[in-house]
Amino acid sequence: MKQATLYGVGVGPGDPELITRKAERVIRAAAVLAVPDKGRGRQTALDIIGTLAEGKIRLDCSTPMVRDQAVLDAAYDAAADAICAQLDQGRDVAFITLGDPTVYSTYLYVHRRVTARGYRAEIIPGVPSFCAAAARLGQPLCEKSQRLLIVPASHGDMEDCLGVDANLVFMKAGREIGALKDTLAAHGLLERASLVANCGMEGELVCPRFAELEEGSGYFSVVLVKKGEEA
Repeated sequence: MKQATLYGVGVGPGDPELITRKAERVIRAAAVLAVPDKGRGRQTALDIIGTLAEGKIRLDCSTPMVRDQAVLDAAYDAAADAICAQLDQGRDVAFITLGDPTVYSTYLYVHRRVTARGYRAEIIPGVPSFCAAAARLGQPLCEKSQRLLIVPASHGDMEDCLGVDANLVFMKAGREIGALKDTLAAHGLLERASLVANCGMEGELVCPRFAELEEGSGYFSVVLVKKGEEA
């Protein structure tokens, strides 16, 4: 029996046309599809791949949105157990994840557990949400010698990033959108900020001036702050 492989497949930020050719090929070839399940009903990565999911064994892998590390570890262990059971049967597994698997992705926690048990795993990169958001806004993330700092806004630790000499990307900013706006305003950066929510998905919101946003924007919100001067 051939040694099966776990593939962590980035399917991009939302637009199905941003799925790479390699990601599509790997998903089509895999017998098993592992899908992250945050327990909110909708599985966004599954929506993105559409008909590519047809005819496959499906593993719904619980990835609860909590901070309790014991709960998270138990969920990742269970996902690894289920995936390894399929690998033991000689079936390749494609674990689909939003954006890129190496950027704030649940997949890496499962990847480490599976490879630690001696199984083979490969990461298939995808288009990160902040790249898609910048493209949607029609503006560069950074130019010339400008640096770029990526911040997980959902963890609420933003203040210490604002003094860094770099353009800023705040990912998954939805829950903290009000606090982020207030913080940027207090540091004189709000007028340099733009927002894209649900990039490439239903309900997409493009806001070139973050200061003009009056309501909430949802979990999949990316805020770009251009601190450097454009050429």
